Amino acid sequence: QVQLVESGGGLVQAGGSLRLSCAASGRTFSEYNMAWFRQAPGKEREFVAAISWSGASATYADSVKGRFTISRDNGKITVYLQMNSLKPEDTAVYYCTARSKAAPLAQPDSRYWDYWGQGTQVTVSS
Repeated sequence: QVQLVESGGGLVQAGGSLRLSCAASGRTFSEYNMAWFRQAPGKEREFVAAISWSGASATYADSVKGRFTISRDNGKITVYLQMNSLKPEDTAVYYCTARSKAAPLAQPDSRYWDYWGQGTQVTVSS
């Protein structure tokens, strides 16, 4: 079992930046690939970014590529999502998730990720 707690969400103007954090506890953090998903009202949960257990590899949704950066600190058992040049369409609840490092990193279907945090709200005003 892995417990995940997100933080860092809030209200920001378009063009601004936020950094989300996801603190993990439970089993060994480095055993897991990590990812961020988001869900806007009335929409399905969508993949944002993922990072491998070592931090050596990362993958991004086209909609955030070049604006968002995922990173992790295995010593602090935390994964981050740096969000720059935010747009109103980035408004959503952002979720941190984990699954075994044995599974492929590039998995945009949320059903294949095993552990989830409670989410943190990000609102971008125009």
